[in-house]
Amino acid sequence: MEHNASTDSHPLVSAADLAAEVASPAPGPVLLDVRWELGGPPGRPAYEAGHIPGAVYVDLDTELAGAPGEGGRHPLPDLDVFGAAMRAAGVSSGSRVVVYDGGQGWAAARAWWLLRWAGHADVRVLDGGLAAWRGGLSTAVPEPEPGDFVPVPGGLPLLDADGAAALARTGLLLDARAGERYRGEVEPIDPVAGHIPGAVSAPTTENVAEDGRLLPPEALAARFAELGAADAPEVGVYCGSGVSAAHEVLALEAAGLRAALYAGSWSEWSRDPDRPVATGPDRG
Repeated sequence: MEHNASTDSHPLVSAADLAAEVASPAPGPVLLDVRWELGGPPGRPAYEAGHIPGAVYVDLDTELAGAPGEGGRHPLPDLDVFGAAMRAAGVSSGSRVVVYDGGQGWAAARAWWLLRWAGHADVRVLDGGLAAWRGGLSTAVPEPEPGDFVPVPGGLPLLDADGAAALARTGLLLDARAGERYRGEVEPIDPVAGHIPGAVSAPTTENVAEDGRLLPPEALAARFAELGAADAPEVGVYCGSGVSAAHEVLALEAAGLRAALYAGSWSEWSRDPDRPVATGPDRG
């Protein structure tokens, strides 16, 4: 199908395989620590208290997103800012890159998506995040040689608000937020409760096992097929602000399905009172 993902490289790496790569005498991957929690404390102190040796901290709010505003709570970052952050972390166009967070996977998936969207071909997420890591931790802050990576957008499909609305009518638009937010029963963050008309509820939390790792590809494929992804001409995903939706795009990629991200997500959609809002458990 047209929206099948490439199978050239799997988007995940296991903790065991990463440990072997790090221990190898051959040059290892560039490691990015992207610890972040919605409404939680900054990730930098946790990074400084201990991280995978050689990992460089990347701040989601300032380097993987722009300032909150009309584009939502986590709009895409300025490409110059993003590119400078990646080069400072040692990322080059030919680098192997591995990103990880504290275990939830959302922030790491945001970094994975941005790098892939910006043209980097070899980016993987540590499955299960730092919680899955069994090796030692370091408090040393590395000073890598600057990389040469220059973002060139277009490597992964991106939706704006109008595109998301259209895809909900012509394809499959998945809402990665919790079901109660989709149904409009609660809205703890954004101005309006509900969902984009035509979107289908698909909480990203249902893509992972109890240990925080993604379900096996065949289980993910079955889940998304049940939601209609196997028959849809195009698949898109949104969430609250484009972070957990990136994790669902990652899960779809692991299942062999390419999906577009609506980066502005509900935080952008709900800012405009002229955009329609649906509530309740049904598609539409």
